[in-house]
Amino acid sequence: MTGSEVPADIHHPETYAHGVPYARFRELREHSPVHWTEEPAVGPWPAGPGYWAVLRHADVKHVLRTPEVFSSHLGATQIPDPDTPGDLDFVRSMMLNQDPPAHARLRRIVAAAFTPRAVRELEAVIEARAQALVDGVAARGATDFVELAADLPVWTLAHIMGVPDQDRRLFYDWSNRVIGYQDPDHAGSATAAPGALTPVGRAALALRPATLARPDGSMISPRSREALADMFAYAHALSGEPRPGSVMAHMRDAGLTRDEFETMFFLFAVAGNETLRNGIPGGLLTLLDHPAQFELFRTRPELTATAVEEVLRHWPPVMDFRRTATRDTELAGVRVRRGEKVVVFHASANRDERVFADPDRFDITRTPNDHVSFGFGPHVCLGAHLARVQLRAVLRAAADRLPGLERAGEPVRLTSNFQNGLKHLPVRWRTSP
Repeated sequence: MTGSEVPADIHHPETYAHGVPYARFRELREHSPVHWTEEPAVGPWPAGPGYWAVLRHADVKHVLRTPEVFSSHLGATQIPDPDTPGDLDFVRSMMLNQDPPAHARLRRIVAAAFTPRAVRELEAVIEARAQALVDGVAARGATDFVELAADLPVWTLAHIMGVPDQDRRLFYDWSNRVIGYQDPDHAGSATAAPGALTPVGRAALALRPATLARPDGSMISPRSREALADMFAYAHALSGEPRPGSVMAHMRDAGLTRDEFETMFFLFAVAGNETLRNGIPGGLLTLLDHPAQFELFRTRPELTATAVEEVLRHWPPVMDFRRTATRDTELAGVRVRRGEKVVVFHASANRDERVFADPDRFDITRTPNDHVSFGFGPHVCLGAHLARVQLRAVLRAAADRLPGLERAGEPVRLTSNFQNGLKHLPVRWRTSP
């Protein structure tokens, strides 16, 4: 290894329960932009070998657009290594964890669901749904905005995938368990009531593991087939008679292997859901914490598009992604050896002074806005356009239909070094007398 050691503060999940460490990112960008960080044990999760943290915008983009050097496939894209060679083989079948050209084959299968034209056809129903969600709480004068916002991405995914309304809560629990496994409030999420589910949903729920702890006290990866037996059983059952034109119909007819089918369902059910569940409340909190900008957003709806881009820059839903070096190489003057982990920090790149003037300032008129919250290169987020539609719909509905909207208490952050999330965001507004 070369370079001095970085404190583990940018790695430890507990750090992010108190806020993204932007000051530390700024220090590292200035003095050591590609920096070795330790990967200590966290609770029951074992220590890892460590990784190179990539903090500057240009270097993040370079890593993401160079899959022949920085692979998504070798070690997958999460910081922790999969538990076993079998687990690694399984997650490697996921589109997210493929390199070109294999990645392109899987991406084409589902791309039709996310074209601008396809999303435009959904825009009206998404906007109507967002307005209905806001109108449904308007008379109360207060709500937990995290709970309100959680409905729209799950509803949208269910619509695209042909999932019955009764089973939508399963998606909420799957996302909590997979993404929030570092947070004790989410790791064992089980909010879906069996009596409210379809027979297919109840059958799947019966296969949910009671615990992820092995008899020896070690933990099973929450992203493994073993840990998600209920999700994959549901996916196979749903694929038996998919709604015509749904993503499930495309997946069934595409000739996917069993592993590819299951991990594709995982990608939709979890990644397509969790990003918006975090981005929407985070976006509103950012607006509320900048009252002048919120007033500008409220009174000038023509700024909605640029406001959403600034929200995404300021509150990236996903803070980092991993790659693995395929060969010895050099990055920003640092020697990176074959097989070492390389982790790009979107949250740091989005505040890089070399790209963004006054980067800590939240400005909904900022343009251009070259944030990397949806990634870059061959793995740029397939659902980015759909995510923007949902962000616009909910934030616009809240600003337009809840007068005097403001915080009603302290937000509670998710304990995670991956997702920039909130568990609670109490808000209030004026109601008609």
